Amino acid sequence: MRVALSRRNTSALTTGVALIAAVSLLIGCGPQRVAGTAVPFGGLDPATVAGLPVTHGPSGPREGAPRIDLTYENGNGGEMDRLAMSAVADLYDYWATEYPDTFDGLAFEPVARLASYDAEQSPIVICGMDTSGVPNAFYCPPEDAIAWDRGVLMPMLDQQFGPMAVVTVLAHEMGHAVQYKSGNMTADMPTILAEQQADCYAGGYFRYIADGDSPYFEVSTGEGLNAILAALFSIRDQAGTDFRGPQAHGNAFDRTTAFIFGFSDGASRCAEMDVEEMQQRITQLEFAESDATGQLEVNEQHVALVEQSLAEVFAEELDQAPTLDLSGTNCGETEPAAYCVEGNSIGLDMPELAAIGTPPTPGGDPSAAGIGDFAAFAEIASRYTMAVQEQAGLSLEGQSAGLRTACLTGSWAGMLMPNRSPDATSYAGLRISPGDLDEAVAELLSQDSLIAADVDGASVPSGFARVEAFQVGFEEGNDPCTEQFGD
Repeated sequence: MRVALSRRNTSALTTGVALIAAVSLLIGCGPQRVAGTAVPFGGLDPATVAGLPVTHGPSGPREGAPRIDLTYENGNGGEMDRLAMSAVADLYDYWATEYPDTFDGLAFEPVARLASYDAEQSPIVICGMDTSGVPNAFYCPPEDAIAWDRGVLMPMLDQQFGPMAVVTVLAHEMGHAVQYKSGNMTADMPTILAEQQADCYAGGYFRYIADGDSPYFEVSTGEGLNAILAALFSIRDQAGTDFRGPQAHGNAFDRTTAFIFGFSDGASRCAEMDVEEMQQRITQLEFAESDATGQLEVNEQHVALVEQSLAEVFAEELDQAPTLDLSGTNCGETEPAAYCVEGNSIGLDMPELAAIGTPPTPGGDPSAAGIGDFAAFAEIASRYTMAVQEQAGLSLEGQSAGLRTACLTGSWAGMLMPNRSPDATSYAGLRISPGDLDEAVAELLSQDSLIAADVDGASVPSGFARVEAFQVGFEEGNDPCTEQFGD
């Protein structure tokens, strides 16, 4: 009997319309210039983000940025238009250098038309479309035009995630322009591939900003990149969306993966994306007929199945599996699950886990603890991996332990993918369902992520590094987790 793990019961929105993410970001202060050497995807170091030191400070427009000498249509000269034009000017500078390096010396040509509109008060007709009531940003290939809604979309993104979320959307749209200008975009290119390649190009551009090369913007590699990933989370596809559909953009897990590829490996990595690579990597699932919701209650019965699946996944790494105590976290320093080194046991606060495992309701309290059942089960799994690390003689404290924990938890999640399980009964019959991995991303980007925390609950400072470590384990299994993040 197939038992599927959850989907998040929230409605995702089309590109350009943001959803408040269940993510509480850390707050920092003080500007810092960043310097470092690019490290490819998976080359994680606890103290860095893709080779850059973890920094805390402002993210947004730089003071004293250059004057912008570009023209655009229908603007009002307000804050959102100024932000958008700064982004376009900066993207032109970035692609002037990156484009010939990526596409055999070809020169980058700016787009032919830039247009601002207010979806509620000042719409325009562009690309044959009336933008009244269309809170969006988009690239129009026939007119070689980029347009953005300064009245609804941009202020919403700015309010929820900060000004760099606006820049992210425009970097994505410029990525589409690059696809068409370079010939990357073909008539038979799947929509989801085009969208995630644009996410990847946006990641490459943000590396340029994080390196300190942008005269217009700055971004911290701590809270700043966390906010960008949270913005991508907010505009993910609805759980259960067919990734082959004409409007598919990708779930949060796949979109953040694409962005991280670009940030870590540069635009050339993005240009290499193709259908074969996408089909191997995409995790977006449809609901099975027998699995209409994919929502499991966090209770004793289902925790027992999670425990069984963990025991199977880590059977070769464990001489003695840890025991679970559902009466509470009676030892250890973490909530709602704690690993007790003495006794090799895991204490669980079931009411708190149930609260985390209850997905938020549309229009409900955005500060509620609920994320979805997979977030709760993954927190249990993270403490289970402490036993794996302890019996391997690895330290359970510090940032290396936090990344190792995220990686091993990702490895467990990867084994539960329907296409990776040897038969229907393996891993207690548990399988990833649509939305599960998005719940993992939400938990990893939360302020006190337990999935990426050491035995004492100290989370890895960078949300970017947390997500990447989980992705490495998900894609590559246990080995890189213990090899790369050894003491």
